[in-house]
Amino acid sequence: MKQYKVCNPVKMGKMDLRNRIVMAPMTRCRAIGNIPNDLMATYYQQRATAGLIITEGTSPSPNGLGYARIPGMFTEEQMLGWKKVTTAVHKSGGKIVLQLMHTGRISHPLNMDKDARIIAPSAVKAAGQMWTDAQQLQDFPVPKAMTAEDIVSTREEYVKASQLAIEAGFDGVELHAANGYLLEQFLSPVSNVRTDQYGGNVENRCRFVLETVEAVAKAIGKEKTGIRLSPYGVASDMPIYPEISETYDYLSTELDTLGIAYIHLVDHSAMGAPAVPIEIKKLIRTNFSNTLILCGGYDIDRAEEDVESGLCDLIGFGRPFINNPDLVERLERHQELSQHLKTDLFYSADEKGYTDYPTFKLPVVHQIT
Repeated sequence: MKQYKVCNPVKMGKMDLRNRIVMAPMTRCRAIGNIPNDLMATYYQQRATAGLIITEGTSPSPNGLGYARIPGMFTEEQMLGWKKVTTAVHKSGGKIVLQLMHTGRISHPLNMDKDARIIAPSAVKAAGQMWTDAQQLQDFPVPKAMTAEDIVSTREEYVKASQLAIEAGFDGVELHAANGYLLEQFLSPVSNVRTDQYGGNVENRCRFVLETVEAVAKAIGKEKTGIRLSPYGVASDMPIYPEISETYDYLSTELDTLGIAYIHLVDHSAMGAPAVPIEIKKLIRTNFSNTLILCGGYDIDRAEEDVESGLCDLIGFGRPFINNPDLVERLERHQELSQHLKTDLFYSADEKGYTDYPTFKLPVVHQIT
């Protein structure tokens, strides 16, 4: 029986991982009141055999709670809730990092505290709608363009959230600069039409992302800091623009200079977005000397191929972890994956379609005596 390299232990910087399989971040909307809870601890513990778990997007600020029932990391209560999760995962031998996701313009007031503000690099409205528990689907509003003071305070919110993450027992943090959320909104000339030092050319549009990464790395350690990127991703109304390759060439080079633990590169082509050109993946692989995680529509054979070729170090799996909590064991044993996926329950509020998926059971062999 073939032994997959992706199932073997590996080091990511100073972190020992039991395998090269990453549980990708997936919004699941179970944090009632934006506070992590016992149900979430069970969910992540069930999947702790992944080499690394990256949590669902978690806001570093009241201003970043764009979706209904997503968790935050800016209060003591939220930190203690997350501590339940890290304790459960570590008890099962897993490693887990917190993904910090400020939604920026991808938001709606009905999902936020009355004193929170919807902010973005520029007052550019996103096309599309946001689910609200109070009034169902609502159009995205026009965000407030961030002032110079907003930029400083928001960067500090990322730092404080990262420090709280370490206090909660996380092995590190991942800054979400993908999928059309706040950090990527700064990268794109479509959502960022600023005329100051944070807008205009590639270097200026990357400035807020790089300053935030640097500040977080300084606060908690560069070996505990990662980032997620999605070049050519079109989620959350992020159109393709001509300077994409130049942007990610510059960004990945500068991230290498900062010496952070990893880049997590996601390709959404399996969900209908344009594919990330192989040239971009190879460019980032060349520019960035530490760990590269690739994610997006992988099966075990393609995962093995990309790790064997040296294109990446780790592979992220998303949806297969939802209905296969024991995904790693199934891959190791060459067992068929469950295809029963309750998509209508992805973003509901309870255990259904969340912690109630069965694990694979080996058949019991009865010996005749």
